[in-house]
Amino acid sequence: MTSNNGNGKSLESWIWAAACSIRGAKDAPKYKDYILPLIFTKRLCDVFDDELNRIAAEVGSRKKAFQLARADKKLVRFYLPLLPNDPEQPVWSVIRKLSDKIGEGVTTYMRTIARENPLLQGIIDRVDFNATTHGQRDLDDDRLSNLIEAISTKRLGLDDVEADIIGKSYEYLIRKFAEGGGQSAGEFYTPPEVGTIMSRVLQPESGMEIYDPTCGSGGLLVKCEIAMEENRRADIPVRHSNGNGGLKNPPSFAPLKLFGQEFTPETWAMANMNMIIHDMEGQIEIGDTFKNPKFRNKQGKLRTFDRVVANPMWNQDWFTETDYENDKLDRFPAGAGFPGKSSADWGWVQHIYASLNATGRAAVVLDTGAVSRGSGNAGTNKEKSVRQWFVDHDFIEAVLYLPENLFYNTTAPGVVLFLNKAKAKERERRVLLVNASQIFEKGDPKNFIPNEGMTRITDTLIEWKEEEKLSRIVDYAELKKNDFNISPSRYIHTSDAETYRPIAEIVEELNAIELEAKETDEALRSILKQLGVGI
Repeated sequence: MTSNNGNGKSLESWIWAAACSIRGAKDAPKYKDYILPLIFTKRLCDVFDDELNRIAAEVGSRKKAFQLARADKKLVRFYLPLLPNDPEQPVWSVIRKLSDKIGEGVTTYMRTIARENPLLQGIIDRVDFNATTHGQRDLDDDRLSNLIEAISTKRLGLDDVEADIIGKSYEYLIRKFAEGGGQSAGEFYTPPEVGTIMSRVLQPESGMEIYDPTCGSGGLLVKCEIAMEENRRADIPVRHSNGNGGLKNPPSFAPLKLFGQEFTPETWAMANMNMIIHDMEGQIEIGDTFKNPKFRNKQGKLRTFDRVVANPMWNQDWFTETDYENDKLDRFPAGAGFPGKSSADWGWVQHIYASLNATGRAAVVLDTGAVSRGSGNAGTNKEKSVRQWFVDHDFIEAVLYLPENLFYNTTAPGVVLFLNKAKAKERERRVLLVNASQIFEKGDPKNFIPNEGMTRITDTLIEWKEEEKLSRIVDYAELKKNDFNISPSRYIHTSDAETYRPIAEIVEELNAIELEAKETDEALRSILKQLGVGI
């Protein structure tokens, strides 16, 4: 996808060049909290200009259009209180013409815009463009001026670039920040191929409610809307024309209702901007979903959704048994138990399962160890016990093993777990396992799944088809025989020479055994100490 506007550069090239105008590509990710709101505001300014021009065409002048918009702010989606000295000038020129105390001026304008638009509060006004550290400006006026000038070279209005193109370009910028973001990148970004596969397999339909409890920059929610629109376009019969290029009876259509929660304030702001710039309306809440999920029904219980997508941080170890025991939302069934302190992966799966309605489906990205740890070990394992509960109750529809080095904060492959509360009769007591570890191309700095690879994986999962060295349908008896190990790499070998599971997976299991033994030892010592027995 490329879109040219103004100077011949693709929109993606322009948006990245603008980001690099501060200190080059290497340092651009450090300044994402400045760059993203400015590009977002440029889009708001240019769209506001288009709306003013539409009003001016009816009332005779831009000056009158400004007056009308100020008097009745419902005439525009976002009212921007930026009035150029010459009303014929673009609204963005108020920011572009700042020449003194630029950081202070930009901060003031951002806060003024947010005051006029409650939807933008906390989103574009949270950054201080005049901030200092030990008396040194974090972003000095010269560099800020360069950034503003670089952003000014393209127009981002309604007639210049469609919402989906500016949205894709904005996501491209977020991806470029993720490439240089190191460990922090995984907190806000899921590789687009993974999100595309997840959303296409879930097949969201018009008007459905979609939820992401760990939404990051909102990419998975956006992918669901795109997948739904792709399906809708594919379903529209082209031949029944009414003579004007339309349909005699076009099918009814409603956008998805998107809901997300994010813990980090900066990432929460990023998700909101991403949603608005894609021209998608959603509700993104801020806070710790695990301890305080914000989406509740009128009875105060957990709200449920048609689809859930998520990529929670892997192997979170800061939740204790007390956090699970204190839960008042029936997220952790007694029969399943708690997954243990070393990894909250299955704790997140339990939350996601509890967030599905009676016919709901989910796709969640997990560490590969989550689908195998504890299986084959002597004694009990908390994580395996929760996994077994999901297999016993037949809520797992499929497991996808991904290629390695896709994610920005790890080289580990990861898996996608697909849940279904209402599996089709012919799929009951069986799970589709897909080992896509070899479907990738080398990239810099990360590998990626090409378009034909995404199609192959998606078709396999949707059609539930078996293919040698790629996919197998495994029944409950075999899963039980393998002690509820549901890793595709355990059942599907991708080459003739491969007879062993990946070393990383085995190491993870050994670490889990060692940790379990340590926890058991500590518990035994505590009991003996209470009994007054010395050891």
